[in-house]
Amino acid sequence: MISDNYINQLLESISVRDCEKSYKELFIALHDKLYKFAYAILKSAEDAEEVVSDLFINVWVKRKSLKPLNNPTLYLFIGTKNYAINRLKLNKRNILPQLDELTTNLESIYFNPEELFISTELSQRILAAINELPPKCKIIFKLVKEDGLKYNDVAQLLEISSKTVESQMAIAFRRIRQCLEFKNEFPEIHSILTQKK
Repeated sequence: MISDNYINQLLESISVRDCEKSYKELFIALHDKLYKFAYAILKSAEDAEEVVSDLFINVWVKRKSLKPLNNPTLYLFIGTKNYAINRLKLNKRNILPQLDELTTNLESIYFNPEELFISTELSQRILAAINELPPKCKIIFKLVKEDGLKYNDVAQLLEISSKTVESQMAIAFRRIRQCLEFKNEFPEIHSILTQKK
C-alpha cells in the first residue's frame, strides 16, 4: 500500500505545481480501495464509481488549498464515507448495507507474496473462515488487513472506540484460527454444523 508520506508528497505536487502526473498516480494508487469501500456502503457499482470520482474531482478542484495531513489515507476514506452517505440520502436509501454481505479480497491481505507461501487449499480455507466472521468483525478485519488501516483509524472511520476495534480483531483472529483447526481435524462434522438452515 502507498505510504502516507508519499501521498502527502503527491498532494503537495498537485497543490503547488498543478501536477497532473501526481494526480493520476494518486488516483491509480487509491481508486480501487476507495471504490470497494464506497461499494460496501452503497451496494451500487455505478454510485460507488461516482462517489470516488466526485472525491477525486474535489481533490483537483481544491488542489490550491491542500495541506499536508497526518493521515491522508484516513482522510480520503472518511471523505469517501461522507460522499457515500450523502449519496444514500440523495437516492433516498435510508438503510445502510448489511455488513455480512461484504466480501474480502484474500489476495490483498498478504502484502508480499514472496514473504508468505500459502497453498491454494489453505488460502481457500482462510477465505472461507473470513467469510464466516460476524458482520462487524468482517468489516473491521477487512479495513485493517486488506486496506491497511490502523486500529485507531478504523475506530475513527466507523465511529467506534479503539477498544471495540481491538476486541473485534481478537474475535476475528480467534474464530479464523478455530475454524481452520476444527475444519482440519473434523471436516465432516464441521460441514454438518455449519450448514445454512
